[in-house]
Amino acid sequence: MARAVTDEEFTEFVHATWPGLYRTAYLMLGDHGLAEDLVQTALAKTYVSWRKVRDREAAPAYARVVLANTAAAWFRKRGWRNERPTETLPDAGVEHDPTDHTALAAALQDLAPRQRAVVVLRYYDDLSVREVAQALGISEGTVKSQTSDALARLRLQLGDEVVPTTLPMTEGARHD
Repeated sequence: MARAVTDEEFTEFVHATWPGLYRTAYLMLGDHGLAEDLVQTALAKTYVSWRKVRDREAAPAYARVVLANTAAAWFRKRGWRNERPTETLPDAGVEHDPTDHTALAAALQDLAPRQRAVVVLRYYDDLSVREVAQALGISEGTVKSQTSDALARLRLQLGDEVVPTTLPMTEGARHD
């Protein structure tokens, strides 16, 4: 039997999960305003299904899947290109500091939307290949190939010291 929806319970859930969901959304979209919109949309969709959530411990994972699915739908529907106009073009490539996380965030924005989503969910949210595939509605093979292509591109931009050829095994990766 489904539990009754209480606004206090959902408000507490929102306060607890907002920072992580926002970080994921920002890394996927690269825009603070769009990230807030994505999180709000995902939380609104989660609220609609809130009374069906039996295990409150699993609710953050459910909201993250809703967020990833919503982002994927945005990428498809909006013909997402993530192009950003600029007044001047750089004359040469930029040297990157391996400790500079803004360089990594900028490099993520140069990835195709699906590649960015796969990298963010795998390495920032620490999801397994299976979990990413389920969240994005794609095959595990696609997750693996998109991850490989994205990491190769990040290595070209940032160097091996930032994106090593052999990444450490994460807890989520052990379940593949």
